[in-house]
Amino acid sequence: MNIKTKAFGEVEIAEDKIITFENGIIGFPELKRFTLLHDEDRGAGAGIRFLQSVDEAGFAMPVMDPLIANSDYDPEVDDELLAGLGELTDENILVLVTVTIPSDLTQMSVNLQGPIIINVEERKACQLIVEGSAYPVKYPIYEVFKTRKAGE
Repeated sequence: MNIKTKAFGEVEIAEDKIITFENGIIGFPELKRFTLLHDEDRGAGAGIRFLQSVDEAGFAMPVMDPLIANSDYDPEVDDELLAGLGELTDENILVLVTVTIPSDLTQMSVNLQGPIIINVEERKACQLIVEGSAYPVKYPIYEVFKTRKAGE
């Protein structure tokens, strides 16, 4: 299937690469089908990927593994919130957080309070809100990327 995207132009994706959010994502409940894209030149390991809407070309959210930003990230989540994803195991779960990339890159941050949980086998996902204040909505990551780049 070919989809049009704002950032990547027209891309071909296999049906088995479509991730379904039964309830949409926070702020966009009508958007339910997504795929993960990354800059081919930098590879998926570069850190930031894009959760691209399959149905809305102009909608792509930068996302990343929260452990890159905070190696201690381990929020407690009520199992009931994950029930629609099927059985989650260490092998089939992918956790991502959204990235805010402002014009001043030193202010780049991730939202540790609103993780995206994906069952990669079932291709089902949800975004939820972690209760409490242990994880902020704007966790700064500029220094993390600066340190990673220096270590390459």
